[in-house]
Amino acid sequence: MKTNLQFWQDTPYPDIIRSLPEIDIPLKGVRGWLLQGPGQQLVYFDLETTAEVPEHTHGEQWGVLISGEIELNIAGESRIYYPGQWYHIPANTPHFAKFLKRCFIIDFFADKQRYKTK
Repeated sequence: MKTNLQFWQDTPYPDIIRSLPEIDIPLKGVRGWLLQGPGQQLVYFDLETTAEVPEHTHGEQWGVLISGEIELNIAGESRIYYPGQWYHIPANTPHFAKFLKRCFIIDFFADKQRYKTK
């Protein structure tokens, strides 16, 4: 089994992304790098299979799964996503996620302050 340090070292994101500020997120097994815009955010996520995101709401979100497998529930409707598939979550729509395999995801948030940095 890999240690947390080994897990985070084998991310596919290159240095140009890993040199971005990391997000401050209290969820176990979740790591992300933040690209901040004037009114929006782009986050490059790296998520362990043990990670789960509990139900929550926020502004509009669009994401694409680079690799892995995720079960995403949007407004009570569950679907499994595979690499190359994208999803859209309208503003203020309840949603939650389970990561069935280690996932690398790029998410765009319409909220300019969705995440803060460490």
